[in-house]
Amino acid sequence: MKAIRRFTVRPVLPDALRPLSDLARNLRWSWHAETRDLFQSVDPEHWAASGGDPVRLLGSVRPARLAELAEDRHFLRRLTAVADDLHDYVTGERWYQAHPGELPAAVAYFSPEFGVTAALPQYSGGLGILAGDHLKAASDLGVPLIGVGLLYRHGYFRQSLSRDGWQQEHYPVLDPNELPVALLREADGTPAQVSLALPGGKQLHARIWLAQVGRVPLLMLDSDVEENDLGERGVTDRLYGGGSEHRLLQEMLLGIGGVRAVRTYCRLTGHADPEVFHTNEGHAGFLGLERIAELCDQGLDFDAGLEAVRAGTVFTTHTPVPAGIDRFDRELVARHFGAEAELPRMDVGRILALGMETYPGGEPNLFNMAVMGLRLAQRANGVSLLHGQVSREMFSGLWPGFDPEEVPITSVTNGVHAPTWVAPEVFRLGARQIGAQRTEDALTVGGSDRWDAVGDIPDQDIWELRRSLREQLVMEVRERLRASWRQRGAGTAELGWIDGVLDPDVLTIGFARRVPSYKRLTLMLRDRDRLMDLLLHPEHPIQIVVAGKAHPADDGGKRLVQELVRFADDPRVRHRIVFLPDYGMAMAQKLYPGCDIWLNNPLRPLEACGTSGMKAALNGCLNLSVLDGWWDEWFQPDFGWSIPTADGVGTDPDRRDDIEADALYELLEQRVTPRFYERGQGGLPDRWIEMVRQTLTLLGPKVLAGRMVREYVERLYAPAAHAHRAMVPDAARELAEWKARLRAQWHDVTVDHVETTVATTTAELGTTLGLRVRVGLGALGPDDVEVQAVSGRVDEEDRIADASTVPLKPVGGPDTEGRWVYEGPLSLDRTGPFGYTVRILPAHRLLASGAELGMVAVPSQDAVEGAGVLMR
Repeated sequence: MKAIRRFTVRPVLPDALRPLSDLARNLRWSWHAETRDLFQSVDPEHWAASGGDPVRLLGSVRPARLAELAEDRHFLRRLTAVADDLHDYVTGERWYQAHPGELPAAVAYFSPEFGVTAALPQYSGGLGILAGDHLKAASDLGVPLIGVGLLYRHGYFRQSLSRDGWQQEHYPVLDPNELPVALLREADGTPAQVSLALPGGKQLHARIWLAQVGRVPLLMLDSDVEENDLGERGVTDRLYGGGSEHRLLQEMLLGIGGVRAVRTYCRLTGHADPEVFHTNEGHAGFLGLERIAELCDQGLDFDAGLEAVRAGTVFTTHTPVPAGIDRFDRELVARHFGAEAELPRMDVGRILALGMETYPGGEPNLFNMAVMGLRLAQRANGVSLLHGQVSREMFSGLWPGFDPEEVPITSVTNGVHAPTWVAPEVFRLGARQIGAQRTEDALTVGGSDRWDAVGDIPDQDIWELRRSLREQLVMEVRERLRASWRQRGAGTAELGWIDGVLDPDVLTIGFARRVPSYKRLTLMLRDRDRLMDLLLHPEHPIQIVVAGKAHPADDGGKRLVQELVRFADDPRVRHRIVFLPDYGMAMAQKLYPGCDIWLNNPLRPLEACGTSGMKAALNGCLNLSVLDGWWDEWFQPDFGWSIPTADGVGTDPDRRDDIEADALYELLEQRVTPRFYERGQGGLPDRWIEMVRQTLTLLGPKVLAGRMVREYVERLYAPAAHAHRAMVPDAARELAEWKARLRAQWHDVTVDHVETTVATTTAELGTTLGLRVRVGLGALGPDDVEVQAVSGRVDEEDRIADASTVPLKPVGGPDTEGRWVYEGPLSLDRTGPFGYTVRILPAHRLLASGAELGMVAVPSQDAVEGAGVLMR
C-alpha cells in the first residue's frame, strides 16, 4: 500500500551530540575530509546507505547508537575538534579580510542552478557546478558572498536507460525537510516570504530556504507553498522545465524575488547589504529591474536608477551557443510587467527596450535575457580568454562602430574547487610532502604559479597513486554498470561478464558531460573498426568510460546517447567501453581521479570554458582535447595533447568530423598509448609520469576556483563597488542627463580635417609625427569627449590590428565656425605596414569604458585627404 502522506521524523540528539546537527547543516562537510570521516564513524553502514549525506544519516541512525556515542570520550573529543574547526573557519580572518584596498561590504551572486553537493541536487551541468564551486571558493577566501537561486522540488532529472539504450527521465520529488537546508524565518518564527504580482491580480508567493555553504549563505526560493494556486506552486518544479511562460516566471522569481529575498535576509540577520550584484548568465537578469524600482521608490527617475544599478552590476556570459540563451516573445514579457502585473510604476516600454535585439541580425520581436544582462551591467565577462573573444564578436552589435576587441567584455577563466574534486589519496600525497595545512592552503587560496614540491615526489609514489585510483574507478564502474543493467531488465544470471569489465592496468580514458550536439559524444565512433582496434590492441589497449545526460527535449542528443550505448553493448568490446547513466557529482568525484586521459572534442569555438578537464588535471589525469575553452589558453605539450581542428570557413560538417576523428585516432595510436605503455629502466613509464608531474606542477595552480574568485574580486567586484559608491543619487542623475544630452547631440560631432607634419608615405622606426585635427562638437564641449589617435600595424585592407590609442589635446578655444583644433604626437613604434586614424569618443569620469555608449565619430573620406595616409 502507498502512504497518503509523507513527513520526516527527526532524531532527538543527546545534548553531547548536538554539534552534529550544526555540522550536518553546514555544507562545508561536503569538502572537508575530517567532518566526513567523523560522520562515517557514527555508523559506517548507514553512512554508505545515505550516499554520504549527514542529514539522511542522522535521520536513520539508531537511538541506541546515538546514546553509545554520547558516552564515547574518543568520539566526543573528535566531535569537539571538528566543531571548533568549523567555528574558526566561519568566524576567523581569511584572504579577503587581509586584502588591502576597499572591497565590497557584500556581493550577491545569482544563478539558476547551484551544484554544491550531490545531497542537494539543484544543478544540471557545468553552469551549476561552476556556481557551487564559486560559493565554496568564496567561503574559503572569506568573500562576503550571498548566493541566490531557486529550490526545485524535482531538481534536474535522474537518467536511466531502456533495454535498447534510449534515455529515460525520472523526476523524484525532493522534500526540503530531508535536505541540508532550513527555512528562513521572521522574528516571530513564521516563514519569511517574497511575493510577485502576476497578470489578472494574482500573486506568486515563495518561501526562502537557506543552505549554509561554509561562510556563504545560499538563499533558494520555493513556490510550492499553500498560498499559491496549483499553477504557481509548480513554478519551481523542475530545473529548465516547462514552456516559455513557465521559464519567464522562474526567471522573474529568481531575479526580482531574489533581490527581495536578499533584502529580507539582510534585514533578519544583520548581514551587510550587497554593494555588487553578480548575474551568473542571463537567467537572473530581471534583478536589475527590481533594483531600479527600489531606487525609483527612493526618488530617482528610471534613467538615473539605471545608471546607479549598472555601476554595481557584473554580468557573466557562459555560452557562445545561441540556444543556451533564453529569449522570450516581447508580448509575453510585456504582459507580465506594468500596471496590472509586476513593477507597476515602471514603463513597460523602457523594460522591453533593455532586452530587445535592436541591432543588425537581431530578431526585433524577441526579448533576449543576455542582451538585458549586458545593458544592465557596467562590467561583463566571458569565462575563458577564447570565450571572451567569441563573446565580444557575438555581442558586438550592441557597440556599433567598435572593433570586436574593443567591446567592453573581458574574461575571467573558470576554475574548480580543488577540495571538492581532488581525491583524498591525492591530498594525502601532497600532505605527506609539505604538510596538511600547506596543502589545504595551496588548494584553496592558491596564489603561486607553480607547485614545485610535486617535483620531490618519487616516480614510484606517483605511479602507485595513479594505479590505485584507476583500480577504484574499475570497481565503481562495475557496481554502477550492474545497477544500470538491472534497471534495463537484465537478470543476475545474465551479468556475470561485468566482473571482467575494465582492467586496472589498462590506459583509461574518460568522457563525461552534457550531450548537446556540439560536444560530439559520438565522434569517437566515426570509424568503429579503428576504435575497436584501439580497444582490443593486444599490447597497448585502451578502455573508455562515458557518461552524460541529454536535455529531456533534445531527441538528437538522446539518439547520440543511444548510439554510444549500443556500441558499448557489443559483446566484443563491452569489457573495454562503458556508458554510465545518471552522471552527477557523486559519479564525477570517482571518475575524474580514476582516468589517465580526459577526452574533450567539441566543435571549436562553441565550448565557453569547460571545467571537467580541470578537475581531472588536479588528480594527475592528462588532457586530450580540442583547443577550445580553457585548453586553448593553457595547453602545453608538457601536460597533454591538442586535437587538431578543421574549423576553417566552409568546411562541410561531415568532412570536419571525419578529419578531426582521424586526428584523434592518430594521436591515440601514435603518441598517447605508446607513451603510457613504454617502460624505462626502472620498469616505470618515466615519460608518462613526468607529464603527470608537469600537469600537477604547472596546471594545478591555474585551474583553481580560488584563483578565479580572487580575479573576480580584484578585477570586477572591487571596481564595481568603487563605481557603486561613486554613484550617489546626484551623480546618477548627472550621468543620466549627460548621456541623454550626448545622444541628442552626437549627430553634430564630426572629424573635419586631419593633417600630419610628415607628408611622405614612408618613415623610420622611432620617428614621431605631429598630428593636427579639426573637429566639430556641436553643442558639446571638450569635457564631453576624448579625441584619440588610433595606430598600429595594418593588413592588406588597411584594417588596424593591435591598435594603440593616444589622446589628443585641444589647442585654444573654438574658431569662428565653432570648430576645435586638437594636436598630439604619433610615435612610429613598429616596422612594416603602419596606419592610423582619428576618432572621437564620449568621455565622462563615471564611465567604465569609452565604448560604453556604443558611440564613436570617425573621419569622413574628405577629411582623410592629405592626412599623411598609410606608411608601408
